[in-house]
Amino acid sequence: MTARRAQIYIVSGPSGSGKTTMVEHLLKTVPGLLFSVSFTTRPPRPGEQNGREYRFVSRERFEAMLARDEFLEYARVFGDYYGTARSAVAAAEKQGQDLLLDIDVQGARQVKSRQADAIAILLLPPSWQELERRLRGRGVDSPEIVQKRLQRAREEIESYETYDFVVVNRDLQESCALLEVIVTAERLRHSGQPVPAAVGARAGAARRDANKSRISAILETFGTQTP
Repeated sequence: MTARRAQIYIVSGPSGSGKTTMVEHLLKTVPGLLFSVSFTTRPPRPGEQNGREYRFVSRERFEAMLARDEFLEYARVFGDYYGTARSAVAAAEKQGQDLLLDIDVQGARQVKSRQADAIAILLLPPSWQELERRLRGRGVDSPEIVQKRLQRAREEIESYETYDFVVVNRDLQESCALLEVIVTAERLRHSGQPVPAAVGARAGAARRDANKSRISAILETFGTQTP
């Protein structure tokens, strides 16, 4: 019997967008999602465990995997590699589950180029000011790294066309609920099942093209050109 093809859901967002909390919520509330733990060459932060937040490997091992074409996607961020192993898709299909990826814009583009029906969701902060407040409040980055993250956030927002849906995280609880609705609606649609009108309407309101004015307003706070 042929294994069921896994549907891929991509969640991206700048550091400070609430992505980690929202992904954890999704995994708790939506059954049948397998989270792909990315490989990285960056060192673990305090409290992180190998195999939970990331699979921490040496640069030599990562580059050897890269040479063997073992990654579905990969990127280099602030000097460190991050990547999703192709084996994650096979693992999801073997278990009859869909695959959830927490990756950046570069990775999202790569996955979408290989699997066009992957659903990509971009999480955004409501403004530059709020993102800066969140990043400084975490207390884990130097002022220089905070500035780099803010610059990278602007570049990620400018790449919104890569994504199918946009969630602006003003209220974490509401944003978690909306992310859950989007995945539920898309799963029903892809399986050919009817999507309840209320669910379809909420998910539709989060479509990228329905949010261009909101994206423009956020970009204006970053002092950059609007869509």
